[in-house]
Amino acid sequence: MHETLGMVAAVLAGGSYAAGGVLQQHAAAAERRSNPARLVAALLRRPEWLVGIAFAVVSNVLEAFALWWSPLAAVQPLLVSELLLAVPVSARLAGVRLRRADWLALVGVAAGVAVALWGAAPSGPSATGSTVRWLAIGGAVALAAAALAGLARWGVAAGRATCLAAAAALTFALASALMAATVHGFGTAGLGGFARPAPYAMAVASCAGLLLLQSAYQAGPLAITMPMVDWVQPIVGVLLGVGVLGEAVETGPLRLAVASAGALVALAGIVRLAASPQVRHMRPPSRPADPGLAAPDPADPDPADPGPARRGPADPDPADRVVPAAAAQSSRASSP
Repeated sequence: MHETLGMVAAVLAGGSYAAGGVLQQHAAAAERRSNPARLVAALLRRPEWLVGIAFAVVSNVLEAFALWWSPLAAVQPLLVSELLLAVPVSARLAGVRLRRADWLALVGVAAGVAVALWGAAPSGPSATGSTVRWLAIGGAVALAAAALAGLARWGVAAGRATCLAAAAALTFALASALMAATVHGFGTAGLGGFARPAPYAMAVASCAGLLLLQSAYQAGPLAITMPMVDWVQPIVGVLLGVGVLGEAVETGPLRLAVASAGALVALAGIVRLAASPQVRHMRPPSRPADPGLAAPDPADPDPADPGPARRGPADPDPADRVVPAAAAQSSRASSP
């Protein structure tokens, strides 16, 4: 009975994540600020983003209930259901019609992740994990996320979105593992769980993941960012569940082959989506800034000014148009 409740809570969490992801990406893509802190500060003034965050909070609560009744690695594949809801809605908002190949890629990602985790067959109760394991494995995940975030600074738009989404996925996987440890800690120690570092580390990881995810949403369409998150997060979640929380997976040759095949199918779907011309046009239309928003950064170019590099011969620089008028006035003043 508890296992069924955990599965239902995970599916509901996936649906709530989908709604929150669509709203957050639609708001983040309309912002021009590149600094993550300034980006989030600006998004705080957008009602649609706040509603998206509310959905994310509900998702986290549902995920916590799911983790109470089921192991971390069994909950993760059901959260992937968000992908089949969020991407089509995001495409609709952007005025883009997904092709059959795009739909097949979406299904491939979702099915591939589910098959990979079915092949791994994670099981066993979660524990809080030892400090040494958290520092070693959790620290390695955090360093990998930081490296990907740094790499995103030198990539093109799709590459930036992919790197930032992967970094966010690593951070959220770490936060999910910390959530599982927190739930287990409160279950065994009651309010004494507040004396352990897991709840506070989970809060820090969640905030870092939020910053990275908003930057990923701003850098690229949802069809690029969300599949990457849904592929990386469950796989890393399984590794953290096994390496830190004491969960077990199947290690037989057949099971490993199935898990590997599922992961490769999901990866192929992500690559196909990233190369899709339809997906590359999934950007919400530009809209005028709300009056209550902060002024744009001085370093950001004004989108209304085409810039000297894009002005043609028929559209001279405004300063150039002043010179003939000033010269004519000077000649008239000097003539008898």
